[in-house]
Amino acid sequence: MPHQIYIAHEVARRHAPRVLLADEVGLGKTIEAGLILHYQLQTGRARRVLIVVPDSLVHQWLVEMLRRFNLRFSIVDQSRYDDIKANEDDVDALMNHVFGDSHSVNPFEADQLVLCSLDFLMSSEQARDDALAAGWDLMVVDEAHHLAWSPTQASPQYQVIETLSAQSPGLLLLTATPEQMGVASHFARLRLLDPARFHDLAAFEQEEAQYQTINQVVRRLQSAPDALSAEDKTALENWLGDDAVRLLASPNGHQAVIDALLDRHGTGRVLFRNTRAAIQGFPQREPRPVPLPCPELYEEQRHGIEALTPEAGVPEEDWLAGDPRVQWLEKTLASLRPAKVVVICARASTAMALEHYLQLRAGIRSAAFHEHLSLLERDRAAAYFTDSEQGAQALICSEIGSEGRNFQFAHHLVLFDLPENPDLLEQRIGRLDRIGQTKTIQIHVPYLEDTAQAVQFRWFHEGLNALAQSCSIGVAVQETLRGDWQAAIDGDTAALATLIEAGRKEADRLRVALQEGRDALIERNSCRPEQAAALIQAIEAEEEASNVRHYMLEAFDILGVEVEDHSEHADVLRPGEQFQAGWLPGLEDDGLTVTWDRLQALAREDMAFMSWEHPMVTGLMESVTSSGLGKAALANLSVKALPPGTLLLESVFTVHCPAPESLQLTRYLPISPVRLVVDVNGRDLSAALPHERLNELCSNIRRRTAQAIVPRIRAEVETMVDHVERLAEPQLAPLKAQAMARIDEGFEPEIHRLEALQKVNP
Repeated sequence: MPHQIYIAHEVARRHAPRVLLADEVGLGKTIEAGLILHYQLQTGRARRVLIVVPDSLVHQWLVEMLRRFNLRFSIVDQSRYDDIKANEDDVDALMNHVFGDSHSVNPFEADQLVLCSLDFLMSSEQARDDALAAGWDLMVVDEAHHLAWSPTQASPQYQVIETLSAQSPGLLLLTATPEQMGVASHFARLRLLDPARFHDLAAFEQEEAQYQTINQVVRRLQSAPDALSAEDKTALENWLGDDAVRLLASPNGHQAVIDALLDRHGTGRVLFRNTRAAIQGFPQREPRPVPLPCPELYEEQRHGIEALTPEAGVPEEDWLAGDPRVQWLEKTLASLRPAKVVVICARASTAMALEHYLQLRAGIRSAAFHEHLSLLERDRAAAYFTDSEQGAQALICSEIGSEGRNFQFAHHLVLFDLPENPDLLEQRIGRLDRIGQTKTIQIHVPYLEDTAQAVQFRWFHEGLNALAQSCSIGVAVQETLRGDWQAAIDGDTAALATLIEAGRKEADRLRVALQEGRDALIERNSCRPEQAAALIQAIEAEEEASNVRHYMLEAFDILGVEVEDHSEHADVLRPGEQFQAGWLPGLEDDGLTVTWDRLQALAREDMAFMSWEHPMVTGLMESVTSSGLGKAALANLSVKALPPGTLLLESVFTVHCPAPESLQLTRYLPISPVRLVVDVNGRDLSAALPHERLNELCSNIRRRTAQAIVPRIRAEVETMVDHVERLAEPQLAPLKAQAMARIDEGFEPEIHRLEALQKVNP
């Protein structure tokens, strides 16, 4: 998607990026994070990465990173510590006891790419200490809205992530609902990213108040950059100081001014958020309310927050037999068969009871999906539900258990109950309403009449319109009308009418305000369609011209790999009898099916996509450049103009700068090598014999013949090596100058930006 490519391009090129990826549910934040990680790792900007996610998403992230980006993360959990303890010998155990250590190995240091759950970090002080001691270049935190914070108190989860993120130069926070717990919680995540920029909540709230004015000026800059009013120019000078005149006078000055405004007076540089309205192409939502009579067993639980999930206070057998929602669900699933249906309820206990009832009593194929299942059990449940032939028709999920999972192949959603928080409602619907959904989503809402459930349905549907369309302002509206909402939930019918009318007006007002203010500013910096289209075009052109298959087929032939045609754009690789092990990471004895086509790779999970970034390709090139194999070759040259016995040496030099990896100097050095061809007398024949021409004129020499020749020409070769080193040395100075120019070009704007930010936020 264009917005994903744009965000990845903007963020991945930064040194130690610290950003909040906050696209609405279903817009592909995990893919954005993967693109950023992949680029940072491939370019050497990062080496060690830690991903922290809710327990329910560990395996999903593991698979996504491997399948889509060929990034092999290692999971660190309690079983990893148990294995270390079990394999510890007596000497290690004694030494650990003497020095007060629980183990001799830090599992977070064993691999460069590590994945663990926040739940595990919270449950193990040793794991927290080890993760902190390991050191990271880049850290990723998914579902970051769980990190609760207020000016007076931070949650334990927030404190753990704050400590870890302070030690990591790079930080990516992911959440689809950045304001789920209010503006203060949103500010808290920005504070994690840049504590110097976002240091005071009151100042942040005051800054947000002027976004609409800034956006109006930005719009006028875009529509008529040469016709700014004196009032606008004065406003720009107040916001940007002396830089306003300089930026306006620069090439494409209006865009430079817009970029500076977004950076200095907004969250544009650290926050990327795209909305469905801006991206478009998403399916419709069709709410299907189902009012049901409230049974006598819930008579004492009609009103109040607890009445949203009344079954929690009733014995399981009683509510399964007497709750009309259960019988309705059974009949609805039978009528919808064989369509896949996702059922979401607030509590794991409700999900387990429903799944047990449907499976054993109603004879409906179903699977439970909740936080009490292990990762393996959850994956099995999801796979059972995904199976279109013999799989489950219904997946019964709890609130937490379903978070972050994608089920866009289904288009029926049953909300067995409704959450208190509007953002949680959006999270539920987002399990189906996301990229890849092709049908209108049917949202079935069974609720009990004359109860808090009916109030919540009307509030979400009539007050917020949160069922029929994506709603990013729900929390803000509900907080504004908290008193009326609480009174309505508690049974005040007059408060309900007031709540719905006031809610509708406030929601409309906030949508307009956000469209004119903060959201508009953020979206201007979250996807620029022209740049995204140009990037996609460049990627497609690069892939069309790529000769990675030709390169790898030659390598396979040399290294003894058997290549069998599988289908169009796909091959099966197997180690042959002459296979040279160790050169191709990932090629096992049972073979590997690969495809050279990206679209085919996305459609076929069983095929590895071979690109220049695939570990097998990069591993081969790393082996060639870092070992003796492939660094020297002897060939026979047949040219009439050269007398028999003439020796030529073709040499290739690359620029290397010994420095700590953290400086990332390699990205400023030239990629293209310096090639020279000389004879024994030191004449430079590089121009007369270009690389392609030389390859055409050369022919192989038999191994035994070459072994006999090499000792005889050793002295001449050493002389020619001296010649090429002498000729290559003068070419180093201009290459160093080019590298310094690239460094200046990259750092000077950033230095100027930081100096400007310091004036705004000393």
